[in-house]
Amino acid sequence: MGKLRPGAAEWLASGHTGRDPSKLSCKGGLCGHPTLQRSGAQRRLVTTQDHTASQGRAGLQPLSAAAPLHRPLCSPRPRPFQNLLLLLWTLLHCGLGGSAQGPGEWTPWGSWSRCSSSCGRGVSVRSRRCIRFPEEEPCWGDTHEYRLCQLPDCPPGAVPFRDIQCALYNGRPVLGTQKTYQWVPFHGAPNQCDLNCLAEGHAFYHSFGRVLDGTPCSPGAQALCVAGRCLSAGCDGLLGSGTLEDRCGRCGGANDSCLFVQRVFRDSGAFAGYWNVTLIPEGARHIRVGHRSRNHLALMGGDGRYVLNGHWAVSPPGTYEAAGTRVVYTRAAGLEETLHAAGPTSQDLLLQVLLQEPNPGIEFEFWLPREHYGPFQAQVQALGWPLRQPQPREVQPQPPNSPAAPAAVPARIPTLAPDPCPPCPDTRGRAHRLLHYCGSDFVFQAHVLGRHRQAQETRYEVRVQLVYKNRSPLRAREYVWAPGRCPCPPLAPHREYLLAVQRLVSSDGTQDRLLLPHAGYARPWSPAEDSRARLAARHCPI
Repeated sequence: MGKLRPGAAEWLASGHTGRDPSKLSCKGGLCGHPTLQRSGAQRRLVTTQDHTASQGRAGLQPLSAAAPLHRPLCSPRPRPFQNLLLLLWTLLHCGLGGSAQGPGEWTPWGSWSRCSSSCGRGVSVRSRRCIRFPEEEPCWGDTHEYRLCQLPDCPPGAVPFRDIQCALYNGRPVLGTQKTYQWVPFHGAPNQCDLNCLAEGHAFYHSFGRVLDGTPCSPGAQALCVAGRCLSAGCDGLLGSGTLEDRCGRCGGANDSCLFVQRVFRDSGAFAGYWNVTLIPEGARHIRVGHRSRNHLALMGGDGRYVLNGHWAVSPPGTYEAAGTRVVYTRAAGLEETLHAAGPTSQDLLLQVLLQEPNPGIEFEFWLPREHYGPFQAQVQALGWPLRQPQPREVQPQPPNSPAAPAAVPARIPTLAPDPCPPCPDTRGRAHRLLHYCGSDFVFQAHVLGRHRQAQETRYEVRVQLVYKNRSPLRAREYVWAPGRCPCPPLAPHREYLLAVQRLVSSDGTQDRLLLPHAGYARPWSPAEDSRARLAARHCPI
C-alpha cells in the first residue's frame, strides 16, 4: 500500500498503539482517522497535527505504509470517547470499504439580517452552509430563508422603494450612448421583479436587472420580490413557505383542535316576528349563514343590541363590526341572503330570523375550539335549542277537557315488555370492536332511559354520559334507532352501554337519526370496556 494522500487525516493510535496502518483495507484514498465532531446539524472534518515541539512540525506529514507507528500523534493523554468515535469512523469508511452515503448536513442557521426597509414592509434573510464529504450528495433544502419584517408605516409623502431604485439612474448615460434620462417605474412589463423603468417623456422603458429584495411586486401588493421572484408570506412569516392557517386558526395545523358545527334550522314559527336560530359562541371561526326566502337574518351582540336587521328595520348590505370580527352581509335580488365572518368572535352572538313567510330552512356553520364546545353545548341546552334536528317525541293522549301538557316537559314514554326474540349473532372480539369503532360516526357511553317499538323499528331514548368520538355535536339526550322489533344487540332500560352508532340523514333532510346497525357494537359499560375503547381510539383517531 502506498502513501496516503497529502492532507488526509492520520491514523490516531491513542489507546490502540502497536497496530500497523498497512494492515488496513482502505478505499477512496482516505484511510486516516479524522476527528468527527457533531454539534446539532453541524459536522466538520478536523485533521490532526503532531504537537510535539521537539520535532518542530507545523502541519501533517504523510506516513509510509511500511513505517510502524510507535506513539500517539494527537495527544499524549488518551481520550477514550474520542478514540471510540475515531474507531467507528474508520470501520465505516475504511474497514467496511464503503463510501459516505446520503446528503451532507447543514450548519445551524445564522442570525437574521436587518430589515431591507426602514418603514413599512420589508425582508430579512438568514443563511446556512452545507458541509459534506466529496462522496456525499448535496444537502436537501435551501441555503437562504426569507421572512417578512413589519415596521411602522412610512410617513405620508415617502418615496416608494421602486421609485428610489429607478431614480438612481437619473442623469447617468445608459443604452450605450451619452444621452441621459429621468426614470420612473414602469409596471406593464412581464416580470414584476425586474427593475423596469420608463424614460420620462419617451415611449420606451429599460430593464436594469432585478429589483432589490423586499420591493413590492406591484403598487399596493402584499407580495414582495425576493431573488427575482414574487413571493407571499405564509402564516409563519416566511416568504414562499405556503404555510396556511387551518380552520381552527393554527398555523400549519390539521383542523384537529376545533369542532365543526353545522345544521339546518327548519322551525317555521307560529307567527311573524323574530325567532332564535342559534347561539354563535365566543371563539367561533369561519362563520357562514345562508337562506333563500323573503325572511331576513338578524344578528344581536352580547350586550343585547342588534348589529343588523333589528327592530323591524332592514339594514343595507355591507360590512359590520361585531364581536371583534367583520361580518359581511349580502342580499341578492333572488331572495338569497348570507352572512360571512372570519372570526374569531370575542363574545357570543345571537343569530335570529325575522319571519315574514314560512321558513324554508336556514343553513349555518362555524368552527369552534374544542375547549369551548362544552360550555357552548350547555348554553344551548339551557336555552332549549337542540344542536341536531329534533326527533319526534311520543306524547300521552290527553282527556278532552284537560289542558295540554307544556311543550318544554317531555311526556313519559311507556316501556314495553320484551317479546321473545331469537338469539343474536356472536359479535365479540377485538376485530369486531375496531371495525365498528373506526366505521362509526359516534362512540359514547349512554344510559338507556326508555325503549319504544314503532312499526319495524326500535327507538331508545338515552342520556349521553361520556363521548369518545363524535363527528358532529351531540345533545345530552338523544334517540338511538335500531332496525327491527328484535334489534341485535338489545339494550335494556336503566342500564349503561358503550355504543358505536352511525348518523343517518334522509335525502330531503327531514330526518337526522343515530342508527345502531344490526349486529352492531353495544357493550355494557365497565372500566374494562372503557379501556378497550380508548385503546381502539389509538388505531382510529377522531
